Amino acid sequence: MKKNCFKNFVLVSAILVTFGTSINAQSKIQSDSIQNKMQWFADAKLGIFIHWGIYAVNGISESWSFHNKEISYPDYMLQLNGFTAAKYDPNQWADLIKASGARYAVLTTKHHDGVALWPTAEKSLNVVNGSPAKKDLLAPFYKAIKARGIKAGAYFSLLDWSNQDYPGFLKDSSRYKISDDPIRWTRFKKFLDHQLSEIMQNYQPDLIWFDGDWEHSAEEWDAMGIRRKLLNYNPNLIINGRLMGYGDYETPEQNFPVTRPKFKWWELCMTTNNNWGYQQSDTHWKTPYEVISIFVDAVSNGGNLLLDIGPKADGTIPKEQVEILTELGKWNRKNGEAIFGQLGGIPQGHFYGPTTLSKDSTVLYLFLHGKTSGQVMLKGLDSKIEEIEVLGNASKLTHKIVGKISWSKVPGLIYIDVPEKVLDPYITVLKIKLNQPIRLYRGNGGL
Repeated sequence: MKKNCFKNFVLVSAILVTFGTSINAQSKIQSDSIQNKMQWFADAKLGIFIHWGIYAVNGISESWSFHNKEISYPDYMLQLNGFTAAKYDPNQWADLIKASGARYAVLTTKHHDGVALWPTAEKSLNVVNGSPAKKDLLAPFYKAIKARGIKAGAYFSLLDWSNQDYPGFLKDSSRYKISDDPIRWTRFKKFLDHQLSEIMQNYQPDLIWFDGDWEHSAEEWDAMGIRRKLLNYNPNLIINGRLMGYGDYETPEQNFPVTRPKFKWWELCMTTNNNWGYQQSDTHWKTPYEVISIFVDAVSNGGNLLLDIGPKADGTIPKEQVEILTELGKWNRKNGEAIFGQLGGIPQGHFYGPTTLSKDSTVLYLFLHGKTSGQVMLKGLDSKIEEIEVLGNASKLTHKIVGKISWSKVPGLIYIDVPEKVLDPYITVLKIKLNQPIRLYRGNGGL
């Protein structure tokens, strides 16, 4: 029985390597080079999503407002006249993103409405020719973030509800089907190909964030062909999972997973209020604590957070979003050691809160929500603790082991004393240095 009990001790580093398999977005892609190109993404942890377009003029849902008949299509497009970008300062945007701690940023180059933010050579709607903005909004942004060491991401909608060759959308059955007019569909795919080529050639993004793939199959989109073409431009380009299974990572939207996802790489995209683009009526802002706690939970579960902001039509960022990113940045500067470049934490049940691990598994980080003080418990740890430190103030904490039986392989419970004076205003991080790569007991307590 003691021999069986001993088998329940496992190296957590081994668990992390084999924790689930890549599915969905990664299921159709087999390449030894993916691991290398994904490393910066895995280490980055935090990205900033930016939904900016003509929908900010009236403060209505991007594209979906006319799709769902909340506004007529002509009235939606009238917003072009009010999209000025008059106070757009890409350097200011880039400074804010840098200050937040984000390692990458994804800007909407074109949403489902088909309105491009760059001077596309295609005969298509764009803010350069069709709005008072009258300038390329992508180039200065990508220049600014790249100058600050931030990876460049380009959101791009595969579907285009304004293009006359696109075969319609769900609530407009009058538009044609692909099978009825393959010539038009071929023409649309050529248009799509040309716009993607413009983005790759003119802006050299590190990441393409597709959306809108659900209306057609991988074969209809020629998803593999799109992937192959993009990688010909940049073999290290990372592609999100919304290319009908031909992407590199998964992108759950708004809904946080309760159990750890089985994707090798994943990213939670989430708004700072309830909408992606600017809506003056939406005042349901998340607090800095809520955003930080969501961020920590995503990282603890092996993922990234892509946090969204929605600038106004003039290019200014709402003050509430500035505050959220500023406070997030303050917390990251103090506690980023436990986040950036680290691994998702130990399995649930050992500690009642988020955790992360150093890549060599010799440092365990515990995240204490809110005003947690007094004794906190860690169980199933079979590695010796050399030191416990509070990140950000270098305070050293004491601990004791309770219930350890000399003849049993089952570890005792570890209680750590956390005084109130060391607490962070949002989430406190404890750094636990171990004498070896972490070992955990995963049994049921039997002998």
